[in-house]
Amino acid sequence: MSTAAVPRPSGPARIALRRVRADDAPAVRAAFAASADMGRQGDVSDLDSARQYVDWLLTGGREAVAITVADALVGLVGVSVDAGNRSGWVFYWMHTTHRGRSLTSRAVATVCDRALAPVAAGGWGLERLELGHRVDNPASGAVARAAGFLVEGRERAKFLIGGERVDVLAYGRLRSDPAAGTAPLPWQDA
Repeated sequence: MSTAAVPRPSGPARIALRRVRADDAPAVRAAFAASADMGRQGDVSDLDSARQYVDWLLTGGREAVAITVADALVGLVGVSVDAGNRSGWVFYWMHTTHRGRSLTSRAVATVCDRALAPVAAGGWGLERLELGHRVDNPASGAVARAAGFLVEGRERAKFLIGGERVDVLAYGRLRSDPAAGTAPLPWQDA
């Protein structure tokens, strides 16, 4: 399991958000190689497939935001935008060496606050965000709640994982909902 492309500083380093770039592919590959559970996020097994994943992030109506340490991608918050309905589907992941530091919660909250802000205020102008997570992944639920999402329901037997059907909890967040009480991360490219 390689962590070569992912800095883990011993002292304070600048943690920030920025748009995903094509040159993030090696860091994406490192994140996928570091943890078997990343397979649910996509099919990345080498640098070429990491480049294809980054290309996918940068096309097709998606907003892709890198969570960075010293400008190196260590995690991701993505929003698949449905412009016609002014809504989006939120997804996120973090390199295993950076989990448990509340960076994902802070990043998701920060991105969602921007996504739901009106365009006139520098936001993306969306009015509704959605996400879902497996019921056996409580860490993802903690991220969703920290980012201001409310549970809207349970989708029974939605995913087939290892031959077993797994329920998914569905969440939503509206522009009119209270802002997340989570400390935001700074935007590097703001």
